Amino acid sequence: MPAAGVEEAATEDRVFAALANATRREVLRLLRERGPQPVQALADHFDMRRPSLSEHLKVLREAGLVSEQRSGRQRIYRLEAAPLAEVQDWLHPYERFWRERLKGLGDLLDRMPDDDQP
Repeated sequence: MPAAGVEEAATEDRVFAALANATRREVLRLLRERGPQPVQALADHFDMRRPSLSEHLKVLREAGLVSEQRSGRQRIYRLEAAPLAEVQDWLHPYERFWRERLKGLGDLLDRMPDDDQP
């Protein structure tokens, strides 16, 4: 595999690994719904120590899913959605696969006689 392909796969792996954790998905949801937030505002939503949340934020940052901006002593985190578009692109063929399967099931059910008819 060419170097660019290896690098792209490594980036994709980091994104999927970051999304595999429920806490990190919740951080992304909070940033999506409420916009950029300081670490403390994010930490208030979780029952964990701030260093633990900082580790989750580091994983998200390394995956390119969030960016960090310093404002005085605060660190403000912002959602970076571009890697999610890449995940969506990867998932699209599977969505199409299941849509076709479910349509086929619906067609089959439509052709079957109803049980309550004589």
